[in-house]
Amino acid sequence: MTDQNASGLSHLDPKGRARMVDVGDRPSTDREATAEGEVRLNPAAWAAVSDGTVTKGDVLEVARLAGIMGAKRTPELIPLCHPLTLTHVAVDAWLAAEPDRVQLRATVRCHGTTGVEMEALTAVSVAALTVIDMVKSLDPWAEIGPIALLTKRGGRSGDVRRPGPSAEAAGAS
Repeated sequence: MTDQNASGLSHLDPKGRARMVDVGDRPSTDREATAEGEVRLNPAAWAAVSDGTVTKGDVLEVARLAGIMGAKRTPELIPLCHPLTLTHVAVDAWLAAEPDRVQLRATVRCHGTTGVEMEALTAVSVAALTVIDMVKSLDPWAEIGPIALLTKRGGRSGDVRRPGPSAEAAGAS
């Protein structure tokens, strides 16, 4: 069976029903994906994160750990994702030079038959939600900004890099 049906969509069977793609015949290769996102905060919340005075604790460290945990739980959250044995998950969280933003970046690796893009995107998403949870008493209107895949490596498509400065800064990790 091929990965795609007549419509060209790999997650639909010939009758249009959702299905998990069969990756059993694909060769195992080293895979890596990096994603990035941000959370926009009001000045009071940004200052509290910067000063380390958020009552719930170290926002950046908790967000980093939550992102790692999120990557590991991706197939439980996204119905058609394959469970993968992740070999590396790194999540970075930092205050942007322009006050009012927390920047988040996740890089995920595995050796397998399918990619880790969803794990990287989930890591950033969970880290962003964690930032909001930790600062919501200071900023009930904090916003999650764009979350995007920056780079991916391995598999049939080889190395792919989103055009623009963020992907260039991400490097090949």
